[in-house]
This record gives sequence, C-alpha cells and structure tokens, in this order.
Amino acid sequence: MTHDADVVVAGGGPVGLMLACELALADVSVIVLERLTEVDTTIKAGSLNTPSVEALYRRGLLPQLAAAQRTALESFGAFIRQRQAAGASLTKPVPKFAGHFAGIMLRGELLDASDPDFGTSGPAGEVGLVPQEALERILAARAAELGVTVRRGVTLTGFDTAAADDDNDDVGATVHVHTSQGPLRAGWLVGCDGGRSTVRRLAGIPFPGTEPSITGHQALVELTGADALGAGWNWTATGTYAHGPMPGRILTVEFDGAPADREAPVTAEELQGALRRVSGVPDVTVTKVRSATRFTDNARQASAYRRGRVLLAGDAAHVHAPFGGQGLNLGLGDAMNLGWKLAATVHGRAPEGLLDSYAAERQPLGAWVLEWTRAQVALMRPGSHSDALRRVVAELAGTSDATTYFAKKISGVWQRYDLPGTHGLTGRSAPDLELSDGHRLADHLHAGTGLLLDLADDPGLRGRAAGLGDRVRVLTVRCPDRTGLAGLLVRPDGYVAWASDVPGPYGELDAALARWFGAPTAAPVG
Repeated sequence: MTHDADVVVAGGGPVGLMLACELALADVSVIVLERLTEVDTTIKAGSLNTPSVEALYRRGLLPQLAAAQRTALESFGAFIRQRQAAGASLTKPVPKFAGHFAGIMLRGELLDASDPDFGTSGPAGEVGLVPQEALERILAARAAELGVTVRRGVTLTGFDTAAADDDNDDVGATVHVHTSQGPLRAGWLVGCDGGRSTVRRLAGIPFPGTEPSITGHQALVELTGADALGAGWNWTATGTYAHGPMPGRILTVEFDGAPADREAPVTAEELQGALRRVSGVPDVTVTKVRSATRFTDNARQASAYRRGRVLLAGDAAHVHAPFGGQGLNLGLGDAMNLGWKLAATVHGRAPEGLLDSYAAERQPLGAWVLEWTRAQVALMRPGSHSDALRRVVAELAGTSDATTYFAKKISGVWQRYDLPGTHGLTGRSAPDLELSDGHRLADHLHAGTGLLLDLADDPGLRGRAAGLGDRVRVLTVRCPDRTGLAGLLVRPDGYVAWASDVPGPYGELDAALARWFGAPTAAPVG
C-alpha cells in the first residue's frame, strides 16, 4: 500500500518541528499536522538548556539562536531602563544570572567554572535566552528548507488502532490517520500534540501522576501602577509573583487549586485580580493583554512512550509545572533522541531494540523533571513551614557548591544515558572538541549521521566501520587539546556511544557500532 508519508507528526510546535527536521534530514518523508494556522505567539518558555542548544548547534542553527538571544537581551535591558525611569528602587547591579530554583536566583559569580561538567559545550555554552516563539520560528524555517510538509489548520481526529497496534517494524505496515481535512496513510504516527494529546488518549496509553494544586498565569501586558511591584521573583502571604525581565511580563501563582476553566480566554480582569491578590499592590492595573496563558502543576507521565506504530514525545508524554522552561527542553531532547532511531527503523536498517531504546533513555529524564518541578511548587507554597524552608534553601544557594549543583541540574549538563562501555565519556553529550582541521566537533554533525573520530591515525579503528556506508562517517583528525583521547563514536543525537584513550582492542567499539547502527554489509577491516 502506498503511503502519503513515512511518518505523520501530530503537533507543529517546537517538538513536532524538531522531530520533523530530524526525520527529513535522514530522508524520511514526513507530514506535520498543526491545528493553529500561524506560529503560536503565546508567552511560554523563555530559555533553552545546554542539551537543547547543543542539539541545535550540531545542526547548524547556532547563529539563529544567538540572534534571538540578542533580541531577548535587548528586551531585558529595556525593562531595567523602564524601571529606573519610573523611579523604582534598583540600587544594586543585576547579578550574573545562573538560573533559578523556585524563584530563588542563582548568582553566576558563585558558579564553580572548573567543574568538569561545564566547559565542554563550546560556543553553545554562550547561548540560552531564546524564547519559545523565536525557537518555533527558527525551526519552522528549517523545516521549510528541508522540504517538510506542514499542514496548518488541520486537526488529527483519529487513527486506525488495529494497524497502529501492530508491533512489528515492517516497512510496509500502515497507520490510517484521520484528520479534519481527510485521511492519510503513513508507516508511523508520533503524537507531539501537547498535554491533552489526542494521540495518547486514542492509543489508550495511561497518563498517571499528581493532581493540580495551583492556578498560575503568565502574560505580557501593559500596566499602570506597576512601580510598587518588586522586580524579579517575589513571595507573599498569598502566593508568588514575578515581574520582568522584559517589559510587561508578569507571572502569578496562587495555591488555591486548579483553575475553574482552563479553556476560557484569559482576560485583563482575571490577570489583574490575580496580580493584586498575590502582590498586595491594590492599584496595579492591567490595561492591555498582549499574550497570556494559564498553567497548573498537574504532573503526569505516560506509562509508555510507544504503542505499536504510535509514539509520543514532548508534552504528550509528560506534563508538569512550567518553572524553568523544563518542559520545552525535555521535549526537544525527546525529538533529538527519537528522530534518528525512527528514521533507521523506517529505512529498515535499525538493529533490534533501537526504537525501544527511545523510551528506555528518555523516560527516566521525564520522571526526574516531574520531581524537580514538584519540589519547586512545594518550596513556593505560602506558609510558615515553606517560608522557613525557602530561607534555608536561599542561604544554601548563596554558596558556590549549591549554586554549582543547582546550575548543573537546571542547565542539563549532568544528563547522561546509561550506555554500555567503560570510558567516562560514554553516555554523555559529546564534548565540542577543537579539531586540527580548523573545525569543532559540532561542525561535523550537521548531516545527522553517526561519526567515528580517529584521533590517533589508527587504520584498525577506521576499518571497524567498513560496510556501514553512510550510517557512520569516519574522520581522521587530531585534537590538540585532548591528546589522550584516541577515538570517539558519536551517535546522530550527539551522545558518545564509545570512547577510548588507547588504540585497540576494538571489542567495545564493534559492540557499539552494532548496537546503534546495525550489521555492516561487509566485515570490519583490521
């Protein structure tokens, strides 16, 4: 049966677009279905963590991210100038920002830059303040360049579960997808359609977790009487609020249960009421709403990320409170991990168990993020006990050790996969090595294939990839700054599958090549 596409992706936000780009890069035909007719301009996440920036850097998108960050920084500067012009107290300089935990700001000057988890990201380590809307526009442009079909204004209404429950990975199997504009036939369906995922619901995948206990608002508005609001994060007897770091940005958290209606439009009156209640500033007035959203701390994770030929990624697989933008970053990591594995499966060259390793690697990180955000909600909660605990945590956060700990968690540099191998780099994001050919490692990952670095001019190492064709590119080069490293096998998602400090023996390398890239068409050489 002829397919309309190898893969249909439900949801055209950053996660769906990222996945579609990864699939298209691997010559997989993909159709993205997105119910919105334009890029979503609702204010959401405001930053990317290190793994997300590294992933985009490895696909050549760092210049676009840097430009978006410059725009964000200009907006932050405008907020400070606006506060100063209004006569608000701003008596001390803004500290170097290293993130926040439950609104407790981390001071960058306390960060232990010598920690080995820092300093391996190269230029990607200098970028992070990229709003979600800007990222979505960057990925939409990238998808267009790669020829991805994005059908806007189209809603997925159902799919043929009988075909979808077929657990075999045969190339010819079909999922019948039903949409508001007619049927589609595809080999695979991926739900990137948000926390209320239609794909997850129709696939019958349980979504266990904890019920919401807060009502949160985030918005870009025009205000009068805002001079009495504290800049940054603030805690009061009735909740938590944030003002800035861009003009008109407000966030409120009230701990009186979930909102009565998550679907109703967010009005100026609703935002104003929440802001007055939480801040205690009676005269602050919202005169115009530019962008607004509600949120809760509903924390759930799909019990499975795959059911037959249907997969989940992003918020469809996990939801939680939005503090720190962890959801966006978690979803981008899902897309980067899944893309090359699903592509290999579509092309019929995936080794056994490759696609199942997606859930095995990503579900533990999703569970960690749920716990991380639950802890922040507990710390924000009003009351004498939480207030006392917050003072203790704030005092700890004023030390170098605690700042480094929190910054590592928030930035994601601690993340690794539990992969077979004895070298310390195995399972970690590949360090962005400076190479003797004048390039950095990330420059050699733009094509989205595996990369075997021969750093010791070792014919035996190079020969192990013989017969793998374009699945693994082999590069012989020197690395002046890492003279003790003899070889490195990097997966398409940028994670190290094998590393060695000495030439040979090659047993672990052969096992890693077979595990991630399949059987060669010819025996290894050497």
